[in-house]
Amino acid sequence: MQTSRARVDASEPEKTRRLSERTLAQVPGGVPRPNYDRAGTRIGTVHFGPGAFHRAHQAFYFDRLLEHDAHRAICAVSLRASRVREALQPQDGLYTLLQLDAAPTLSVVGAIRELLVAAEDPAAVSRRLSAPGTSLVTMTVTEKGYCLDGAGGLDFDHPDIRHDLSRPETPRSLIGWLVQGLALRRERGLAPFLMVCCDNLSENGAKLRNAVLAFAARRDHALAGWIEAQARFPRTMVDSITPATDAALRERVAQRLGMRDEWPVQRERFVQWVVEETDCAGQPDWASVGVTMSRDVATYERAKLRLLNGAHSTLAYVGLLAGIESVAQAVAHPGLRAFIEQLMEQDIEPTLPAARRGELAGYRRSILRRFENPAMRHLLAQIAWDGSQKLPIRILGTMSDALGAHRPLERLAVPIAAWMQFVRTRALAGSPIVDPLQTRLIACGRRATGDARHDLPGFLELPGVFPPDLAQSAEFLRTVGEAYERIAGGGVLSALRPD
Repeated sequence: MQTSRARVDASEPEKTRRLSERTLAQVPGGVPRPNYDRAGTRIGTVHFGPGAFHRAHQAFYFDRLLEHDAHRAICAVSLRASRVREALQPQDGLYTLLQLDAAPTLSVVGAIRELLVAAEDPAAVSRRLSAPGTSLVTMTVTEKGYCLDGAGGLDFDHPDIRHDLSRPETPRSLIGWLVQGLALRRERGLAPFLMVCCDNLSENGAKLRNAVLAFAARRDHALAGWIEAQARFPRTMVDSITPATDAALRERVAQRLGMRDEWPVQRERFVQWVVEETDCAGQPDWASVGVTMSRDVATYERAKLRLLNGAHSTLAYVGLLAGIESVAQAVAHPGLRAFIEQLMEQDIEPTLPAARRGELAGYRRSILRRFENPAMRHLLAQIAWDGSQKLPIRILGTMSDALGAHRPLERLAVPIAAWMQFVRTRALAGSPIVDPLQTRLIACGRRATGDARHDLPGFLELPGVFPPDLAQSAEFLRTVGEAYERIAGGGVLSALRPD
C-alpha cells in the first residue's frame, strides 16, 4: 500500500520542487517508491551515524523489511553534525538510492522516519532509546567512533569518554549513549535492545560489547552485570562499495526525478550483510530480506577486511601517489593491477582459513570485477581517509600473520610505505589529512626527509597504529624501509617492481 500524498502542482519549476511526501506522487513511474504505507509504520530501530553507507546499505534492507513488518522504521541519530537532518528532514526522511551498474537503477527509500542530532536534543534521543517499541540499535560511526585504544579496549583517556562518565545523562560518544539507553531501559523494566555494529572492525560485536561493559562498570556495577547477562552484540560483516555523494550525482538524480534530492546516495549493485545468529527475541526477520545469518561471521569478516578493504587501501595510497583519482582507473593500470592480483593471491589469501581457499579464489576475482565497474567513480581520496584507523585492520594484521608464518613481507610493505609517503607529501604541501591523528601525522610528515632510518621511528611512535610484534621486527623495518626509500627515490610505481 502506498502512502497517501497531497496533490502537487506539476507546473512548479523542477529546480525548486523537492522530494518529499508531498511530491512523492510526482516521481516518474519507472522509479520504485516505498511499497508500504509510511504513515502506518512505527519506529523500532535507532541508528547512530546515518551517513551515506547506512542509507545505501542497512536502510535499504529495512525499506524491504517494512513491506511486511511495519515496526521496523528507523530513527536516524547523528551524534554532533546536523547536515543529514538538515538535508532530509524537509524531505520527510525520503531520499534516492542509485545502484551503479551497466544499467543503473534509481529508487526512493523511505525507511527513515525520524532524524535527531544528539548534541542538540539529548532528551529526544533518550526517549527514543528507552521507548518500549525500540528493539534494535545499529551503528555506522567508522572505526574512530568507538573510542578504542591501541589494544582494542575502551580508551578511558578519550575526552568524550571522560565527559560521558562525568555527565552520563548527556553523552557525547556512541558508547556513552548506548549505556545511557540501557540504563534507562533497566530502570523502566524493559529488555535491552539488540546492538548491531555495522562498521569495519574485526570482531566488531565483541569489541562493542567489551567497550559497553567497561564503560558501564565504571558507571554502575549492577548495570554492567545486567547488560552482561541480558544484552546481545552479534558480530556482523557489511559489504557494498559506496562512493561519496557529489554534485554530479545530485544533478543526475534531479534529471531523472524531475525534482531535487538534497542528499541522494549511490553504491554498486552488489550488497551483502552477514549477521551472527543470536537468541534475541527483538531482532528482525533478517533472512526474509536477504541478510545472511551465520555462526561463523569471523570468516566472512576477515576475508572482506583483508582482501577487499586491504586491496582498496593499497590502491588508494599507491594510486594517489601515482596521480590516479579513482579505483577503476587504478585497477586499469597494468602495473598496479598485476601488483594487486599478486598481493591478494600470494600474500593475503594464505592468511585466511584454508577451508575456504577455493571460495576465496572466486571471491578475489569478484572483487576485481567490482573494482572495474565502469559505472562507479569511487575516489581514492575517500578511501584514504582515516588511514591510522584502517591500516591496522586492513593490512597490519595480515603482516603480523605473515611474519609469524615466516612468509615474505615485501609486497605487504608497499601500502604501508605508500601511506607514510602520502602523509609526508600532504604535510609538506600544507594539504589537510582527514584522520583522528591529523595533528600528529602532519607533524610527523613535516619532519620526514625521505630517509627511512630518520622517518620510520616517528611513524612507529603513533599511538595505536603499529602493534609491538611489527614495530620491533627487523624484517618489518627492513621491508617497509626499503619500499619507503624506493618510493622517495624513484616514485611509487618503482616500488611495485621486484629488483
